[in-house]
Amino acid sequence: MSTTQQTQQRMQDSRQDLQAADGLKRIRETVKKTPTCFFTTALEFGDSGGARPMSVLQVDDQGRLWFLSASDSHHNAEITANPLVTLYFQGSEHADFLQLKGRARILVDRAKINELWSPLFKPWFNDGVDDPRITLIEVTPTDGYYWDNKHGNLVAGIKMLLGAALGKPIDDAVHGRVRI
Repeated sequence: MSTTQQTQQRMQDSRQDLQAADGLKRIRETVKKTPTCFFTTALEFGDSGGARPMSVLQVDDQGRLWFLSASDSHHNAEITANPLVTLYFQGSEHADFLQLKGRARILVDRAKINELWSPLFKPWFNDGVDDPRITLIEVTPTDGYYWDNKHGNLVAGIKMLLGAALGKPIDDAVHGRVRI
């Protein structure tokens, strides 16, 4: 078997696509480890390049991710022009990577805003929970991809050191599509 065929076989062996409840579980676990993601829009109306760090406030039972934002923000304008977004998460230094593509919607729902509100948001919304600039961004994932290790960071680290000593990779990766 050629080196290319061996690499393709390793990639196929480590692939584990996640769907429905397993996909939702993966999203929730990643967001729990790291609620802050790079939230990127398809357009850019400022210096951010369409990307900015934002914190997920909730992953609901349908797998939608919820954020608070200001009505006058660049990302709200970008979403209004094109609702396609991509979210990038990194749960730890060498594992728990997740990329989600989805459709974003901007909403004003006072009950949901009250549900998600924390006094920690006051620096962005000076009038508190009643600030008229508060909007919600609801992201419904359409597709995603994750990368992780099979046996935790310690085993993955040992395998990397062993692979370096032997001069060949000892794969501990697992990856696949995520769909809800």
